[in-house]
Amino acid sequence: MKGIILAGGSGTRLYPTTLAITKQLLPIYDKPMILYPLSVLMLAGIREILIIVTSRDIERFKYLFGNGELLGIHIDYKIQKEPNGLAEAFILGDEFIGQDSVSLILGDNIFYGQGFKNILNECMELDSKNGGAITFAYPVKDPNRFGVVEFDDDFNVLSLEEKPENPKSNYALTGLYFYDNNVIDIAKSLKPSKRGELEITDVNLTYLKNGKLKTKALGRGFTWLDTGTPESMCEASNFVSTIENRQNYKIACLEEIAYYNGWIDDFILQKSIDKLHKSEYGKYLLDLLKGKNNENK
Repeated sequence: MKGIILAGGSGTRLYPTTLAITKQLLPIYDKPMILYPLSVLMLAGIREILIIVTSRDIERFKYLFGNGELLGIHIDYKIQKEPNGLAEAFILGDEFIGQDSVSLILGDNIFYGQGFKNILNECMELDSKNGGAITFAYPVKDPNRFGVVEFDDDFNVLSLEEKPENPKSNYALTGLYFYDNNVIDIAKSLKPSKRGELEITDVNLTYLKNGKLKTKALGRGFTWLDTGTPESMCEASNFVSTIENRQNYKIACLEEIAYYNGWIDDFILQKSIDKLHKSEYGKYLLDLLKGKNNENK
């Protein structure tokens, strides 16, 4: 399975800050926003990842990640010239995806919860279970502000509505999706919506029509944050700060995920430590390396 992070767009809700830099490189507490969605793909076990960016910011992303070697993954980059809708990701990523299934995550989404890795691993079996699509649903207080999903006891999706006046459930669709390879042809067949975009909702409606759309409900114990406004960025930073300082481990520490997945060894981890050693993040990696070595004594 391949992974795509959509990190383009103009970030107008964050102006004037995003006139200087894309929102996905802005900090959420102690690390750039983009690390959080990338960590989700890595937790799922995905090692081939495409980051879709603007022409203005592509070199900044390359400076941050390079080709992904220090994380034991491979990262490609693709420029999205205009924000033509989320579904355009599959058209831009056609050659990258090839014949594989694919996971798409939005570059401003943060997920946190016990057992999340196990849920993601279940989604990796998509192709071996007759294909289809999997969305993620999260309970919210004000569902009329979101795309709302209704589903049965077996998590088969019954309906999708965009910002309905009378929501059929209180579950909002998040910015994380898993699709079989048919998503490429589906995306290419779409017509732009009234706002001139290729809508991800139309992709999901096609899977729904074919009886191939399921959802994973993230209930009690999970947190989903969409960091697209100054208020939500502040909320996310406070959340991450609280968790990390109270529990003494980091959320979305990419090197830690790669290390425990066996994708990088002590030598590669030390390279990241040498680069980051003056920061608290670097000290955390050093403690990680020392702790693992002490376990092996």
